[in-house]
Amino acid sequence: MLGSVEGPHDVKRLDVEELPRLANEIRDLLVDSCSRFGGHLGPNLGVVELTIALHRVFDSPRDPIIWDTGHQAYVHKLLTGRLAGFGALKQEGGLSGYPSQAESEHDFVENSHASTALSYADGLGKAFKLRGERDRTAVAVIGDGALTGGMAWEALNNIAAVKDLPVVIVVNDNGRSYSPTIGGLASHLAKLRVTRRYEDFLEYVKEKIGNVPVLYDALHGFKKGVKDILAPQVMFEDLGLKYVGPIDGHDEQAMEAALRTARDFRGPVIVHALTQKGRGYSPAENHDEDQFHSPGAFDRVTGAEKPKGRIWTDVFSEELVRLGKDREDIVAITAAMLHPTGLAAFRDAFPERTYDVGIAEQHALTSAAGLALGGLHPVVAVYATFLNRAFDQLLMDVALHRLPVTVVLDRAGVTGDDGASHNGMWDLSILQVVPGLRIAVPRDGRRLAELLEEAVSVTDGPTVVRFPKGPVAEPVEAVGKLGEMDVLRTGDADVLIVAVGPMARACLDAAVLLDAQGISATVVDPRWVKPLDEALVLAAGAHRMVAVVEDNGRVGGVGDAVARLLRDADVDVPVRTFGIPQEFLDHAKRAVILGRVGLTGQDLARQITEAVARRDQQVRSPSTRN
Repeated sequence: MLGSVEGPHDVKRLDVEELPRLANEIRDLLVDSCSRFGGHLGPNLGVVELTIALHRVFDSPRDPIIWDTGHQAYVHKLLTGRLAGFGALKQEGGLSGYPSQAESEHDFVENSHASTALSYADGLGKAFKLRGERDRTAVAVIGDGALTGGMAWEALNNIAAVKDLPVVIVVNDNGRSYSPTIGGLASHLAKLRVTRRYEDFLEYVKEKIGNVPVLYDALHGFKKGVKDILAPQVMFEDLGLKYVGPIDGHDEQAMEAALRTARDFRGPVIVHALTQKGRGYSPAENHDEDQFHSPGAFDRVTGAEKPKGRIWTDVFSEELVRLGKDREDIVAITAAMLHPTGLAAFRDAFPERTYDVGIAEQHALTSAAGLALGGLHPVVAVYATFLNRAFDQLLMDVALHRLPVTVVLDRAGVTGDDGASHNGMWDLSILQVVPGLRIAVPRDGRRLAELLEEAVSVTDGPTVVRFPKGPVAEPVEAVGKLGEMDVLRTGDADVLIVAVGPMARACLDAAVLLDAQGISATVVDPRWVKPLDEALVLAAGAHRMVAVVEDNGRVGGVGDAVARLLRDADVDVPVRTFGIPQEFLDHAKRAVILGRVGLTGQDLARQITEAVARRDQQVRSPSTRN
């Protein structure tokens, strides 16, 4: 049946009796595809009936459906004509793991950072009003975890202010983001899941004492108090938002009825859908950690994941636990990513010193500032791409006060499979402007442990430690020291290669290839790239060219910082930066992308050879004025 669905029009024409079969086929395909390559399985198993109902009620793409976050849009992809490409999900040249405008007109926004869909919907709804398009509705599907983000509540406040705004908000409430959703909002939604709606109570009273209208009216007049006791949806309705639910998100017909009611109201409505993450696949349903939120390849029958080997996150996790045993002042903060960022082991060892703030990176940083002001040393672990959201808090709430907060950036540089939004290629650029901030970039697991210990020892300002996704690099030992930098290879005066963290191996490979071309290269690892070691000035002055290699955007990164350091010291040595182009990169494996952007040993050797040749040509043939 799924093979006959080429778009939402085909979903609409199906008989009600056919929908359970369609749902089963979708679940079978999701499990099969994700078992081979990995992917966000659990969230999508939970939204099958919900997504079918959305496409039977609304007219996508005329009614834009915006997913928050986009990792729960696999079923949406299948129902909008992308079955043929689904077998290569997240693979090079295949479908993206998130909504993609390049793939389909049904993907309005490429939404993969949480808590943004409501703001998109607010703007779209206002645009429809201003353009007189009264038959269009903006639909935002937001997980309960994403509602912990402050931006979602800013949007709700604005949406509620326009009483005829054509916006339907579907809260996909499965009690989890990655792990169980925490905090006051989670408690509130939990009450909604089990509390009888106040309208049912009033109807009961009316039925029993219908011949006493004065008493009924009095009860109805106290409905806000009754609502507070019996159905805490008052939180939404006090904002001015109509509330429908809770609805069984796996009852397709009930979902359709609720969505039609919300659509026809022609004003902002919240539809509260209760779903089960991992629905229909027992290994996911019974997986306590995250219900197969985003597993790697796994055995379809048993659900056992295929071994990943030791990754960078494991090293960080182990080292933080070790440090926590020696330092009672170390506390850990996660933004709803306890297991993905490696903080679960610290939580198990020190539960009272671990804080999960939900999907709220801004709050995480300023809460860390408060913890530091209170005499503790917070370690905030986030993916590098998500630090972008908390830049202001790091700048003004942490750095301005010179507070000892350590931010650990997992998945820095090229991450690959998750695409443009998840490549952590911006941090070394945006963090350069933060006064007093120190940034460490380890090249291997041993250096990660060393630099993390050094970072949490800093008492007069914030520190950052960043490392990439994937298997931890094999140790690269130093052959000497230059100031506080590690010398990885000594050479003559031709080229000084500054290898930033995990690019060390590629730089050493390039140095060997350069030797074959008659170009001698010295390779150094700064370890700390902000501030740069002053010893770099003397080293650069002793070479004909400096090459800086980093897995960060070329603009404003370490290469620019090195060039600025040399300019300020009046060292007139050319500096070439080799990094990631300032563009949004399509998804592919990390190694593939690094090759594509010229960050392999062979590519670096070729580019440096060409740069040296051009420089020699310029020296031999200086330009003359006409």
